[in-house]
Amino acid sequence: MKLLKISSVIFILIIFLLQSAKAQTFGGNPPSVKWRQINTPAARIIFPAGVDSTAFTVANIINRINPAVKPTIGTRQKLVNIVLQNQTLESNGYVGLAPFRSEFFLTPQQSSFEFGSLPFGSQLAVHEFRHVQQFNNFDVGFTRALHLAFGEGGQALGAALAVPDWLFEGDAVYNETLVTRQGRGRLPGFYNNFRILWAADKNYSYMKLRNGSYLDIIPNHYPLGYMLVAYGRQKYGSNFWAKAGQDAAAYHSAVYPLQSAIRKFTGQNFKQFVAGGLNYFKPQLVTPAQQQAGALLKKRHFEVSEQYPVFADDQTLIYKKSTYRNRPVFVVKAHGKEREIRISDVVNDNYFGYANGKIIYTSLNPDLRWGYRDYNELVIVDISTGRQRRITRRTKYFAPAFNAGADSVVTVEQAPSGKSTLHILKAQDGELLYAVPNPEQLTYNYPKFYKDHQLVAVIRKPDGKTTLALINMQDGGTTDLTPASFTPVGFPVLQKDTVYFTATAGNADRLYSLTIPGKQLYQLQHDSISPSLANYQPAVSSTQLVWVSPDVTGNRLHQVAKHQVVQLAVQQLAPLSDYRISDLSKNPAAHITDDTSLTTALPVRKYPKFAHPFNFHSLIPYFDDPEYTLSLQGQNILNTFTSALDFTYNRNEQYKQIQFSATYGALFPYLFGSAGYTFDRRGYSTRLQQNIYWNEKSVEGGLQVPLNLSSGRYITSLTLSSSVAYSAIDAYATYRPLFRYASYTYVNNTISFSNRVQQARQNVYPHWAQNITLNYRGSVSGIGARQFLATGTFYFQGLTANHGIALSGAWQRRDYTNNIYTNNFPFSRGYTAANLPQMSKVGFNYQLPLAYPDAGIANLVYLLRIRANLFADASRAAFTNAQNQKVQANFRSIGTEVYFDTSWFNEAPVTFGLRYSYLLDDDLFGNRGKHRISFIVPLTIF
Repeated sequence: MKLLKISSVIFILIIFLLQSAKAQTFGGNPPSVKWRQINTPAARIIFPAGVDSTAFTVANIINRINPAVKPTIGTRQKLVNIVLQNQTLESNGYVGLAPFRSEFFLTPQQSSFEFGSLPFGSQLAVHEFRHVQQFNNFDVGFTRALHLAFGEGGQALGAALAVPDWLFEGDAVYNETLVTRQGRGRLPGFYNNFRILWAADKNYSYMKLRNGSYLDIIPNHYPLGYMLVAYGRQKYGSNFWAKAGQDAAAYHSAVYPLQSAIRKFTGQNFKQFVAGGLNYFKPQLVTPAQQQAGALLKKRHFEVSEQYPVFADDQTLIYKKSTYRNRPVFVVKAHGKEREIRISDVVNDNYFGYANGKIIYTSLNPDLRWGYRDYNELVIVDISTGRQRRITRRTKYFAPAFNAGADSVVTVEQAPSGKSTLHILKAQDGELLYAVPNPEQLTYNYPKFYKDHQLVAVIRKPDGKTTLALINMQDGGTTDLTPASFTPVGFPVLQKDTVYFTATAGNADRLYSLTIPGKQLYQLQHDSISPSLANYQPAVSSTQLVWVSPDVTGNRLHQVAKHQVVQLAVQQLAPLSDYRISDLSKNPAAHITDDTSLTTALPVRKYPKFAHPFNFHSLIPYFDDPEYTLSLQGQNILNTFTSALDFTYNRNEQYKQIQFSATYGALFPYLFGSAGYTFDRRGYSTRLQQNIYWNEKSVEGGLQVPLNLSSGRYITSLTLSSSVAYSAIDAYATYRPLFRYASYTYVNNTISFSNRVQQARQNVYPHWAQNITLNYRGSVSGIGARQFLATGTFYFQGLTANHGIALSGAWQRRDYTNNIYTNNFPFSRGYTAANLPQMSKVGFNYQLPLAYPDAGIANLVYLLRIRANLFADASRAAFTNAQNQKVQANFRSIGTEVYFDTSWFNEAPVTFGLRYSYLLDDDLFGNRGKHRISFIVPLTIF
């Protein structure tokens, strides 16, 4: 069996990047951004000018919570840099190593049922700073030794292998639930995926919960982690995870360190502990009636997600639909039959509005160059023709809704400054008619037209409390329709003077109605509503009520006659539940963010863009026999400058190489360069019949322009790169006459284009995609050598949605006499690759899934999918043979590949496979024989 060379760094980097590359975008902000900083003992807050208020809040919350929650994780403290990003529409945050830094993406989501309604910067502060404390205090024992040996990359490796991500995230969610009045641990929507599994009596193994599935809905590690962390603290004390986490990170047990730590401090084995934690929450989240209703779903898998229904008339529904096999699409359903309207653009929120035969929604459109800046642009779809038109450009809009005549639109503008504003637009062309004043600094969600000069919307107040409110369009004045509380409210829809909506009721999200004139609140009850685990996104007509409820088959529509629905009058919305975790109220840190007396004035200073440009953080070994490399890697805090200092040893030639490389990404083109020196290179001279020796030096510099051309349904990029490289041979005096060209300079120009449509979860290939690369390298002085390479791959749907076809081609030409450039030609599979003067190739691939095992072994490796690829390659080459004659030869092969999509250590996704190739022609540059078997580790195609 012939094995392809596999660098061990592939696996090592997968683990390293688990914690350190969650959301980083290199050079993502334009140079016009002016950066400021606030310094505290625990954190440096770096932020764009104009976001001072949020930065001030973040800094004060960290000062407030840091000493209060330290005892539950440890007392070690190292200052962290936190960068606030206000240009992106992403709602997220992370803390990473290599380098140690954090980023907050400040745009809040419209829905508060899963993430809550707290001011988003405040929520990120309490959640993400807990990760800072975790990294500081899990840097012990063997993890600390790895840190000392390999820098923060070593620390990331040690922490990732010892402490699972569910503990990191579960503990951080617990922290936000402890120190605030809300937090995800109190939100029933946070647990929905566990609830639907338990209602259907699907008690998945720990490995399946950790690694996911291509067939079933699987909760992510956040609710799993929260339940286990909360259970551990409730039963074994508030410092339990400080002891267990540090014991694991120290590797006091080299095998299954966390499992061993849990046994050490609880007396239970890990399986018993997990079962105990889940069973503690299960009876609080699923009732016997819900289990009875879900029993029939036990043997079913995910089927479809149906979201945001609206009525076109009493008999016609419009909604958004997606499956694991197909992309999201708008559909209209009348008399039991569905008709597809149009596949949706790429979006960051599936919400849409409808009126008078038109759909309006927000299409995500990234900036051409700056990765941290993107836009939500309004588009309108005609449901009869499926045609779509864009009415706004470079806007940051959310939750658009028509008036009854579909000639005006109300939408939420979420500005980079953090200000939320209601805009009234002309539906015809998106012209701004009016911006509703916002004197109370409210955050708006899901606005709807009500009467002349009035709107109904969910509002979030500056303290995070939520209410359904009536808004005066003239002065922005508000009238609360429900009492302001931390209970989430969302998805309002109006019918005359009644608003229907979803709100949290204790441990479930339920449907409500409210009559606006009298402010009378009702909870809706029906035999189809009451057993449901959760009820969202109501739609009403004159006679019908529709809503969405999740189960193991997906988000499903439910429809009943309105007259069958019972309206139970209630005085107020039920408070949130602590789910019997007493520490959430008894701990001294409980609700500490309420204590504004701890707020202090903090000075703001300019943050230099070139501060600490190198910031070397990790020493990473690369082993790719015969080359062995140590790379000292650096990255500045704003992620605009990366650098690496490498030392390489080649075992075959025994040469040594030192190289420094760097890239600066804060300008429109990237600027990159490198310089290196190689000692003691050697080669065999046929003239002297002996080895000869020389040194080499090289310098390269260039520009690269990465452009994001994505729009609508297409994810598209174009990268232009050009560099000039100089290489010189410094031969030993004895051998200098053998080197005709002691130095040469060449240019290296590349154009790379990638385009694809969205890809459903089970799709092996996109249904439509193209990858094209053109590369030209040519000398401008010294040796005369040129090489041009063009490659392309084109993807299509196969016989079914999950089958994929890939057609590839390549064409290369270079000089016959001078061969100085590396060979990137994709030679026919099975053959020994050669760098020949003229080469061309066509290839065919047909890939399809074979099985979805959903099975693992001993928490080491989990197998999610097995897939096969049938291929045929045909290469043709022209070259000079040993007799100096120009000849041509074919290199054709057919075969099959079997890929295994796996997860290792319940953390790292790894795909590997086996390839069988049958050679139709002789392998002129390698071994004899027609049959070849090789082990493959494929790279992602995009």
